[in-house]
Amino acid sequence: MPEFLQNLATASPQPPLVVLVRLVAAMCGGGLVAWIYRNTRSESEGAPSIPKTLVLLAILIAMVTQIIGTNVALAFSLVGALSIVRFRTVVRDTQDTAFVICAVVVGMAVGANHWWVAGVGIATVWLAAYLMQTRPARAADPRGLFLLSVRVGLGHDAETLLGSTLDSTLDERRLMSMATARQGMSIDMSYEVHLRKGHRPDELVKALNRIDGVQSVELKRVAEVAV
Repeated sequence: MPEFLQNLATASPQPPLVVLVRLVAAMCGGGLVAWIYRNTRSESEGAPSIPKTLVLLAILIAMVTQIIGTNVALAFSLVGALSIVRFRTVVRDTQDTAFVICAVVVGMAVGANHWWVAGVGIATVWLAAYLMQTRPARAADPRGLFLLSVRVGLGHDAETLLGSTLDSTLDERRLMSMATARQGMSIDMSYEVHLRKGHRPDELVKALNRIDGVQSVELKRVAEVAV
């Protein structure tokens, strides 16, 4: 019998309790990687299936590592068997790929009994991901940032017509644009506005619509119109 087949036949498995402990540890390590992924990636950036994939990958790689052990023949056999596995879902971001590789390495480290490598690696990855995560340029504002568009009939002074209503319902307003409409018969005004605490968007729209000379009112959140 060829030597590599003899190696396959004589490969000694790990004790069941050792295998169980390592797989549970790999699951915990994969869970930590998934937790880091969830807390350093926004909902728009991350894929919802990635966290579960990270946990399962860590467990499976730990299993593979324990099967291989120091047996070179098994290593080549398993590489050939696992080469048929393909991801059917396109990974949208290269950072997702990095987290997948991290789960693989954690599983390999735990399966090979290198606990410190897995622990220190997870901590280092968390620190790097936390420091490099994308943060929003503007802090969340409970009042909301809106884009207000008002059409005023020609012959009316917009500031005089709208000023008192806007001042009573807004903390801040900034004129963004002004243009004529309806062949010069109307003026369209666009403001970036912050609603005052205690005031609702519908109250502002109703108050402006009641003003004589206002032809139309439109209020949109900036997040909905941002490019």
